[in-house]
Amino acid sequence: MDAGERFPDYVLTDDTGAEFDSRSMAGKRYVLYFYPKDNTSGCTTEAKDFTAASADFAALGMEVIGVSRDSTASHQNFKRKQELTIRLLTDADHSLMEKVGAWGLKTNYGKTFEGVKRTTFIIGKDGNVEAVWNNVKVAGHVAKVLDKAKSL
Repeated sequence: MDAGERFPDYVLTDDTGAEFDSRSMAGKRYVLYFYPKDNTSGCTTEAKDFTAASADFAALGMEVIGVSRDSTASHQNFKRKQELTIRLLTDADHSLMEKVGAWGLKTNYGKTFEGVKRTTFIIGKDGNVEAVWNNVKVAGHVAKVLDKAKSL
């Protein structure tokens, strides 16, 4: 999925167990990032970095939302344990991930498998992708997203 393309509508469960419909974000800019697994080192760092920057994103009128395959209970534990304030969504069957290119073949320690590809989107008020980062490296990533959000 590239900048300028319409981000697909979706309905997922959030970390409170409530249904989250992307159409509720109409007229709002937001960050949607996909990550592999709650409570793993890279994912924890990324989530804590987004939480630390959430006030800066809020000052731009933007919410930060994370998405993984983990369950609501896992998200609740992750948020509590890591003191996260960002909303987390569950895409258990990875259907949204597949639609937006955040799911596919990965290689780790010489093994190839299907999984979540760390990907971040800035989605505009019109529902179109304003910016996208594929195969994200965690270190410094949130600062890059914030800088881009400020420049758009």
